[in-house]
Amino acid sequence: MTRTTLDKEEVSGTSAGGSPLSNSLKQRHLSMIALGGVIGAGLFVGSGAAIAAAGPSIIVAYAISGALVMLVMRMLGEMSAANPASGSFSVHAERAIGPWAGFTAGWSFWFLLCVAVGLEGIGAAKIMHGWIPSVPEWGFVALFMLMFCVTNLISVRNFGEFEFWFAALKIGAIVLFLGIGVLAIAGVLPDNEAPGLSNLTGQGGFFPNGSEGLIVGLLASVFAYGGLETVTIAAAESEHPIQGVAKAVRTAMWRIAIFYVGSMAVIVTLVPWDNPALPNPDKGSYVVTLEHLGLPAAGQIMNVVVLIALLSAMNANIYGASRMAGSLVSRGQGPKALGKVSGGVPRVAVLTSSVFGFVCVLLSYWYPETLFAWLLNIIGAIILVVWFFIAAAQLRMRAKLQREAPEKLVVKMWAYPYLTWVALAGMATVFVLMAREEGTRVQLYYTGGLTVVLALTGLALQWSRSRGTAAAPAGDTAGAEADAKD
Repeated sequence: MTRTTLDKEEVSGTSAGGSPLSNSLKQRHLSMIALGGVIGAGLFVGSGAAIAAAGPSIIVAYAISGALVMLVMRMLGEMSAANPASGSFSVHAERAIGPWAGFTAGWSFWFLLCVAVGLEGIGAAKIMHGWIPSVPEWGFVALFMLMFCVTNLISVRNFGEFEFWFAALKIGAIVLFLGIGVLAIAGVLPDNEAPGLSNLTGQGGFFPNGSEGLIVGLLASVFAYGGLETVTIAAAESEHPIQGVAKAVRTAMWRIAIFYVGSMAVIVTLVPWDNPALPNPDKGSYVVTLEHLGLPAAGQIMNVVVLIALLSAMNANIYGASRMAGSLVSRGQGPKALGKVSGGVPRVAVLTSSVFGFVCVLLSYWYPETLFAWLLNIIGAIILVVWFFIAAAQLRMRAKLQREAPEKLVVKMWAYPYLTWVALAGMATVFVLMAREEGTRVQLYYTGGLTVVLALTGLALQWSRSRGTAAAPAGDTAGAEADAKD
């Protein structure tokens, strides 16, 4: 990989043929993507099972994992503000560690996003099927997939507009929920008695299931934060990428504190942690809380919010997957056809990512206990692998930036390098905890297998490229660059 090729990618992203991506995302789009990107379907649906396992200590679990995520976002923000790129952390890993690292981080993330598109489509279809049972679930999935595929094919601005309104609705719902929760805790709502600290200290205390319960809650909370990385991918196609990334990263702390930790605090204060409805994935902790307060039609209202969150995630993941694939191809790390840009959009990558996601949906119906379960296990710990590459890349990139281009350090990682090492230690701890728990051990092994295969493939590709470059005639720099791009 030559320096020239990487520079082209860092500016705004290019296709395999050198055509630039669009820069039509407005600052309002990027700001709302940053705000809404932190609110995923996992928060609305998956948190119930985590609360049932950890009890009130889920507040501590989300605070610990939230602190880790804030460190990761700060590191990613530092590198993305210095060198905005549609490949985000994949480009940074390539520059700091080597092409094999960019290859591994990029393709593992692409795989994660494509499978996640299918999972979100299935979740959204279940909600719609409950309202319109005459239409099969796969029909709704096909409709959603077609809608967001077409949206992303037309222009990046369409993606931005969808995410702007999706994010606005999600933020509004969370703020309303938190407002209702605070009023209920204060005893202001009619027919509602202030619970005080009874649900936090009763039914076994703050740590009812001890450290094991806290560990289960911690593991669940870590993976609820996935998706924050999309804003650094989108920033490369915005009008002011450096300012956009800087603003998004600097507001990450209060967004995580309010939306995630704040929500958990409200829920476990209002609802006993051993409420049998909490682990039910068809309801979710937010619905259970509103129903506990006796609010009319709470379930259907929250179903609409969860549907919006799922559709938002589908839209964002199709976008993120297509940009990551296009970026990898532009750096000579994938099939050339995926990198073709037309009208500022990598349309082949959009189609491929959408089709892959729909195939995952079909597998969930055809082979739910075999191939689909295999896919779910593979993606179980990928986000941790990506975070590891981000931290390792930042550890090396920061030193280089301080020496060569200190003016690019618009966003700085706190207490470098100590907090970077703390983050790496935190990730290692999560890996160890996953290996200890029977429910997550298999995911760790499957994800590890995929990572090893991708790393070996990336190393083989890197070795092949280095031999090809070394064999090029002296002065044939154009030919060497062409090889790197092919």
